[in-house]
Amino acid sequence: MTSAPLPDRLLLFDGVCNLCTGAVRFVVPRDRRGRIRFAALQGPTGRRLLTEQGLNTEVLSTLIYVRQGRTHTRSSAALWLARDLDGAWPLLFAFMVLPCALRDAVYTAVARRRYRWFGRTEACMVPDPELAPRFVD
Repeated sequence: MTSAPLPDRLLLFDGVCNLCTGAVRFVVPRDRRGRIRFAALQGPTGRRLLTEQGLNTEVLSTLIYVRQGRTHTRSSAALWLARDLDGAWPLLFAFMVLPCALRDAVYTAVARRRYRWFGRTEACMVPDPELAPRFVD
């Protein structure tokens, strides 16, 4: 059995992290064309992609953005995501000129503290009925 192809733009996020689910709720109104789809890293699509990319399926501390067949992680994922949003958000893509190690150091510092600062839930986010069609799993 072959895996279903991934959407052209897919944001994978930690489904129990309040910061991450807040990011999904932030993206939705800023993607008026509805091009970006979502999946929790804990779900079947998230686990499949982590395995295919050789990433640890137990450590869910990174944002993953699949865009036109390319997989971006950490700060690169956030900046490519910003590039695909409406309004002035694509201007943030200018930060790609910074060394990846510097960008990812900031990203990692926040990722390590995200549960402490923003909290977490016991179960993955269940999308509202109007958001459900944008979720892969």
